[in-house]
Amino acid sequence: MTSPADFQSPLADSPALASAAEENSTWLQGLGAELAFTQDAAGVYLSFHWHSAGRYGLSPAQVAGQLMSDTFGPVALTPYLERVGRVLENLIPERFSYPFRFGEQYFLFDLVVSPVMAVDSEVKTVLVMGRLLPNERSQNLEKHAPAQEDSTVLASSLDLHQKLLSKIVGIIRRTLPPSSELYQKLLSKIARNIRRTLDLTTICQQTVNGLGQALNVSRCIICLYKSSTSALPVVAEFCQEPFCEMLGLELSVVDDAHLQQALTTLEPVAVEKMPVNAFGQQSVIVAATFYQDRPNGVICLHQCDRTRPWSAAEMEFVQELADQVGTAIAHATLYQELGEAREQAEEASRLKSEFLANTSHELRTPLNGMIGFLKLIMDGMADDPEEQEEFLKEAYRSAIHLLNVINDVLDIAKIEAGKMQLDLGPVKLDELLSAVEDLTGAQVQEKNLYFQVQRPATCDEILLFGNYQRLLQVLLNLVGNAIKFTHEGGVTVSAEVIVQKAIIHDQELPGMVLVRVADTGIGVSLDKQDRLFQSFSQVDSSRTRQYGGTGLGLAISQRLVEAMGGVVNFYSMGEGLGSTVTFTVPLFQEPVMISTPSLEAIDIFDDM
Repeated sequence: MTSPADFQSPLADSPALASAAEENSTWLQGLGAELAFTQDAAGVYLSFHWHSAGRYGLSPAQVAGQLMSDTFGPVALTPYLERVGRVLENLIPERFSYPFRFGEQYFLFDLVVSPVMAVDSEVKTVLVMGRLLPNERSQNLEKHAPAQEDSTVLASSLDLHQKLLSKIVGIIRRTLPPSSELYQKLLSKIARNIRRTLDLTTICQQTVNGLGQALNVSRCIICLYKSSTSALPVVAEFCQEPFCEMLGLELSVVDDAHLQQALTTLEPVAVEKMPVNAFGQQSVIVAATFYQDRPNGVICLHQCDRTRPWSAAEMEFVQELADQVGTAIAHATLYQELGEAREQAEEASRLKSEFLANTSHELRTPLNGMIGFLKLIMDGMADDPEEQEEFLKEAYRSAIHLLNVINDVLDIAKIEAGKMQLDLGPVKLDELLSAVEDLTGAQVQEKNLYFQVQRPATCDEILLFGNYQRLLQVLLNLVGNAIKFTHEGGVTVSAEVIVQKAIIHDQELPGMVLVRVADTGIGVSLDKQDRLFQSFSQVDSSRTRQYGGTGLGLAISQRLVEAMGGVVNFYSMGEGLGSTVTFTVPLFQEPVMISTPSLEAIDIFDDM
């Protein structure tokens, strides 16, 4: 086994060079540091002083001019020289602990590495000053004390030796480059953890925890990305104290050039010095996660306590992990979407079953009425021509009701299949409102309700841009529902012109007309209003049986209005407080408004 005494420097054979080494050592000794030496980027000692060197049979002449790997030097030379190279490149001193070795002896030093500034040339030399950490000092002194036979002393020495080796191994691992075996193991561990689950939240949190700890950053966050939005929500975060948290915030792609670059190039973006900002980042890495060349997230690493040059190996490590995470996010998102689709399919199946049960009742009722009245006529049960005519009228009404139910089912089927085609053109608003008055007059009179129509105050006719038959269908649906669910009071239909240019079906139109259908009926509770516009969904099955109908009226009306470029809204303060349904229709041309509005109110019953 080689001993420290076997190490001989060529300087030892040259009295002049040995003398120079001693002079440099004297200069370094004057700095007052326990360990001091100068070296170049390749790891060659230029001068050396360590006040404990003689205890180990080491002299400045044995070290100066030698490679660190050939004499007293770092246990792992490559990562140590990487730190030295960073100091020479940035001209910023660094402090860290690092293990050294001489023969079979190990020493753990607290070091400060500083660049030696040159006036007219490139900086190529660093000055290293350090001190032996206390535990290692006592251990190495003990190892060189006179031999003792006491087994207790021997066991204590071995225990200290194991502790030192354990600390040395830990420091080496922290300083090894990410391309080494250690970082490959870390990458495998993080990737293995995220592959064990298909829960998106768990994947994101394990990613930021693993990456943040591995690179010892101040903060690590992950955002999910969708091409349809420019806002990236922060869904998981690793954050060290005392830095502020960003979880739950949204990052704007538009306002952040680094995010844009990462999402566009799918390559990590490193910034060594950031401008002053609200979250204290001084250095950052931004890496996009992606699947099949499509970004689905962003990982951001923040160093907030100092500026940090990011090495190529660290960038490679982040990129490899981002690749793994992008695939995991894609799989978890697909799994989540499949789960949601399954739930929606189950809910749709349940709603359709309930709808079919109610609709079958709606179909049977008018059909049984038709058969019953026609059977009475065929059996000669009508006492006179007037009674026979009444039977025929009832059979006719039942046939019309049956036709309306079938039309509703056919309409919603067309809409669901995307085969509803509408021819749009100019439609007179006054004709629509007059038709609704005529067609609903009998229902209003039968229930003894009031019915009002309020028209906008204009000098000329109001022309809508839509389909006359479908707009009439929408109005009859809404007014029919209002009458059906109103027992006292009445129904008011009003229209309001909104002049504001809009693009509808690639045409610029002058504005919209807002139509309101308000009633004083039974209303709808707040917790059930979200079901009103769902196909095959009814707010209350018991009410469907009580009032009749398929429950498709609002859903059909909404789809028809949207197909013509408008929107439908429903308002009700709760049960027993009435309802208001509004929808918008584009204007074909802008009407001339009357400066002092006056409303024309038409009451079917003047005595109300």
